[in-house]
Amino acid sequence: MGIRFKPHSGAVLGYLAAALVMVYLSYSLPMLLPGDFVTAMYSGSDVALSSEQEAKLRAFYTGEEGFGGYLLDLISLQWGISFAYRVPVSTLFLEALPWTLLLMGCAHVFSVFFGFIAGVEAAWRRGRFSEKAGVGAMTVLQGVPEIGSGVLLLLVFALNLGWFPAGGAETVYSEQTASVKTLDLLLHLALPLTTLFLAYFPGNFLLSRASMVMILKQRFIQTARAKGLKAVRVRYAHAARNALIPMVTRFGLRFAFMITGALVVETIFSYPGLGTLLFNAISMRDLPLIQAVVLISSLMVLAVNLMLEVAYSWLDPRLSDGF
Repeated sequence: MGIRFKPHSGAVLGYLAAALVMVYLSYSLPMLLPGDFVTAMYSGSDVALSSEQEAKLRAFYTGEEGFGGYLLDLISLQWGISFAYRVPVSTLFLEALPWTLLLMGCAHVFSVFFGFIAGVEAAWRRGRFSEKAGVGAMTVLQGVPEIGSGVLLLLVFALNLGWFPAGGAETVYSEQTASVKTLDLLLHLALPLTTLFLAYFPGNFLLSRASMVMILKQRFIQTARAKGLKAVRVRYAHAARNALIPMVTRFGLRFAFMITGALVVETIFSYPGLGTLLFNAISMRDLPLIQAVVLISSLMVLAVNLMLEVAYSWLDPRLSDGF
């Protein structure tokens, strides 16, 4: 049976209108930040600017074409030149994107997979000591912020024990074989990935467990058991698939916000992804770079929501009738 995906014209127009609003907000909101690039770059430096020089620089960096010019540049795929780095914004974005995809992709996939399996097993064993202990531990762990666990892992395993690098994504200026380079990448990835895994795993566990508890009360589960099906088949083929919809929603929304979600962890570990890029751009008031990152992250939210509609229609065909 194929996926029934017949988007209504109203839904398509809704997504297009939302995309246009996102484009405008990505243009206007960064301009509301206090200060500007000239103030951020020269206020704390040893370079003393005259009033005339400061006025000329400010006029150069703040001279904008308006929203119409911004929209035309986007249509022509011209994202502008970074004020601070003096290279195209697209170059900086594409350099940072693979690192964030690697970090956030691994964190989401691992936390969703293991969280879902653990939640399903806990719901199946509801009332036992292992289930109660797991729920209690995950509830406590969910309250630990990323900055807390990240700093703790950094202090213990990087700065104190020296088992892992304290920052970066790879060892620079070194010639390595493919196997050594892969190991080096994994060592740099370990601490930020563990931090995000510890942040995402408890929520996935609790959500999948709650969904499974509700599913296991349904009549079709009782019917499957009455037929004498094996417990593992009832658990996964019948119950777990119906508990996937909230997990898919959580995964999609988390992944859509991967730029802002990675900002804290990437900053702690100096990981060269989009979160660090956005943090540095805001610190330096690099307007073109801020606008590009904000726009792409906003459009990603819309794109993921659209893909979730398709996923829903596959997981539960009844939901495709309304889209």
